[in-house]
Amino acid sequence: MERKITRIGKSLGVTLPQDVLHHLKVKQGDELKFKLEDDGRVSVQKFAPLNVDVLKDIDQDFLDGLQDLFENYDDTLKNLADR
Repeated sequence: MERKITRIGKSLGVTLPQDVLHHLKVKQGDELKFKLEDDGRVSVQKFAPLNVDVLKDIDQDFLDGLQDLFENYDDTLKNLADR
């Protein structure tokens, strides 16, 4: 699928085809997460924030570090789990 970059107010944007929205299981108001790859590709997925309510007694800096770890090394961790 291809899309053109369009002007949206003072910004530039891209609309998403209905097939992509269904594939991502997103609707208006949902948040998306973009990951920039070294080779110029961009991956997109539905953003799922951590539910930290169950982790009230755990230090926020530790939780932020865990989230950073998973965001940056998700593929590596998945490959290790598959071994």
